[in-house]
Amino acid sequence: MESNKTLWQLYKSKPLVLRIGIAFILGSLLGLFLGESVLVLEPLGTLFIKLLKMIIIPIVFLTLVAGMRSLTPSKLGKVGAQTVALYLITTAVAIVIGLFTANLIAPGIGLTLPLEAEIMTKEAPSLAEVFMNIVPSNPIAAFAEGNVLQTIFIAIVFGLALAVLQENAEGNIKSGVESIFNMIEAGAEAMFKIVWGVMEFGVIGVFALMASVFAKTGVDALIPFSKLIFSLLIAVIVHIAVTHLLVIVSGLLKQRPMGFLAGVKDAMLTALSIRSSSGTLPVSMANAENNLRIDEEIYSFTLPLGATINMDGTAMYQGVAAIFAANLIGQSLTIAQQATVVVTAVLASIGTAGVPGSGLIMLTLVLTQLGLPLSVVGFVAGIDPILDRFRTVNNVTGDLAVTALVAKWNDAIDFSSGSWKQ
Repeated sequence: MESNKTLWQLYKSKPLVLRIGIAFILGSLLGLFLGESVLVLEPLGTLFIKLLKMIIIPIVFLTLVAGMRSLTPSKLGKVGAQTVALYLITTAVAIVIGLFTANLIAPGIGLTLPLEAEIMTKEAPSLAEVFMNIVPSNPIAAFAEGNVLQTIFIAIVFGLALAVLQENAEGNIKSGVESIFNMIEAGAEAMFKIVWGVMEFGVIGVFALMASVFAKTGVDALIPFSKLIFSLLIAVIVHIAVTHLLVIVSGLLKQRPMGFLAGVKDAMLTALSIRSSSGTLPVSMANAENNLRIDEEIYSFTLPLGATINMDGTAMYQGVAAIFAANLIGQSLTIAQQATVVVTAVLASIGTAGVPGSGLIMLTLVLTQLGLPLSVVGFVAGIDPILDRFRTVNNVTGDLAVTALVAKWNDAIDFSSGSWKQ
């Protein structure tokens, strides 16, 4: 009994991403060596996918409404409006780069899904229909049907209405709105606990999924996963080089890219090491003040906000993973469907950044909206620690580039000193 307790404590002491990574490797090896006899484990993978489906709509609605609490007009102001707009624009650009890169490299071709029952493709709508369908005719139906884009729209509109009402109302109305926000935030926290439980079970789910995949495809499955990692790495490099360095630093700031990179290298290396934008925040702030010479009144607002809503790397990953998922079932995404990826990921980035496992949660939203198999979430969970490092570096670099640009527009940066002169 004591021995079992010790083994359990040892297991729980390891980070979840490490346990999922080990499950990914062990499941793959089991499938390779034992073949189709391990397909008896498939129901465990199916259960993991059903649990992911279960949390989609409540996590989207609750986290987005809660996120609207701080986005009132008076709190945002000029600096806030500039920052939010730039974060959303760079996030959209990141997704487009991810989609373009994945279309060229084509990750996923040659890999067969083990859960054929999960493959539900939809007839591709036109681009106009994609945007028109964002507005629901029946909010309750949008929730019941699991329509992610419509749920996002409802949550943003309702959340902003509450936020404006909270700022302008008085008396019972104001306290009532605050009570609603408190309830929403409590519900969001409860969903975080459920997400944690689902991801804990994900250790078993990923093990079962990978055993099934490799039992059916053998070593041929290694190439698509390698191409997925390579696709995201190339997309991150292109986004940092073009969007952050060429467009923002060289084009808009009129500064040398090497000076910017010298100023933010500590934050980039920290992000690569710990895989957390929030955890990197103290280093980012130190780099902004000491190296980039940005006034505290700017970076103290833009960087924490960026750690919350700016998800360049994570959103880019949604584009790469969507192409990966489509290739798994031999389907090509139309321009309209790829536009859906952009819209869904940009809007979802407002609320899901604070969710544990946000990259996988966002991927679940995107795949659901496209009607692509959620099995992909289980497949990529095992290599997510690798992918997450690339995504976080992109997120943190984008936070600092946007912060520098906002500082310039508000005369709050000194280009005559710091790393700019290196």
